[in-house]
Amino acid sequence: MRTKLLLLLALASLFAGQSPAQSPYPSKPIQMLVGFPAGGGNDILARLLGAKLQEAWGQPVVVVNKPGASSLVAMEYVAKAPPDGYTLLLNASVMPVLAASYKSLSVDILRDFEPITQLTTQSFVLVVHPSLAARSVKELIQLASSKPGKLNYGSGAATFQFATEMFNQQAGIKLNHISYKGSAQTIAGMLANDVQVGFVDAPALVPQIKAGKLRALAVTTRTRSPILPQVPTMIEAGVPDYEVVGWFALFAPAGTPKPIVNKLYEESAKIVKMADMRDKLTNLDCIPVGSTPGELRAIMKKQVNQWIAIAKAGNIKPQ
Repeated sequence: MRTKLLLLLALASLFAGQSPAQSPYPSKPIQMLVGFPAGGGNDILARLLGAKLQEAWGQPVVVVNKPGASSLVAMEYVAKAPPDGYTLLLNASVMPVLAASYKSLSVDILRDFEPITQLTTQSFVLVVHPSLAARSVKELIQLASSKPGKLNYGSGAATFQFATEMFNQQAGIKLNHISYKGSAQTIAGMLANDVQVGFVDAPALVPQIKAGKLRALAVTTRTRSPILPQVPTMIEAGVPDYEVVGWFALFAPAGTPKPIVNKLYEESAKIVKMADMRDKLTNLDCIPVGSTPGELRAIMKKQVNQWIAIAKAGNIKPQ
C-alpha cells in the first residue's frame, strides 16, 4: 500500500511540474498583433501569413489590430506578453526609426523582442506634384538648391520623415517638413499642392501616378519596384549612396524559447516563398525574404544606428 501511495505521489508531482511550454507548439490559438489599422500593408500580410500558419498547424491565428503611436501601442502589448510563442508582433521598418524619434521609449527595440524573420522588403517612392518643374531627381535637387527653404515635403510617419532627411543631407538641399497623420493624408496634401514633395509607400501611390496626378521620380531601394518598373532607383537617378529599404518582420517577446522561435521562423520563411504568396506580395510591392532570426537582429542594430546618426546630422529633436 505504501509503495502504491509513493508511486501515485511521484506521478502527481511529475505532471504538476509540467509547463505549457512542454506541450507540442502550438497547442492553442496564436495572437498576431499589428500596430496599424486594418487594410494597410502590415495588416494584409499578417492575415495572409496567419491563414497559412493556421493551415499548416491546425491552430487559429488571430490578427489583432492595436494602432497608435507608430505601432508603439502594439509593441508595448507584445513586450509584456508571456514569452511562450502565443503572442506575436508583425511590424514594419518603423521600429528602428522609433529609437531615433523618442528620447525614451517604454520598450527597448533591441532588448524586448525576439526577432523571428524578416518576411519581406519593399521600396518607397519619391513623388512630386506635377506642377513642379522637376521631371527627375537631378532637376528636383537643382530646383530645391535655387529655392532654399521654399519647397515643402509631407510625411505621414517617422520613416518617411527620416527618408527625406537623408535625401536632404546627401543632396545638400533643405526641404521643409510638414507632418501628416498618415500616408493617405500626405497624398491628399500633395494632390492639393499643399506640399510639393514626399516619400510614400508604393501601393498607395500607383493610382495617382498612373492618372498623372503625381509624378514619380525614384524608388528608394537598390532594385526597381515590381509594380513601378519604369521608375528608376535613387542610385540610378544620381544619388549614389541613397538606399532606404522598407520591410515587414515577425517578432516574439524576448525570452521566447529558441525551439519555438525556430519553428516560427522555418514555417514563416517557407510561406512567404510559396508561389501563391509571391503573387499576392507583388501586389503589395513586397519581395519575399525569410531571413534567419540572427540576420533580422543584425538589420535592426544597423538601422537603429543609421537613423540615430541621420537624426543628429539633421538636428531632428527626439520627442
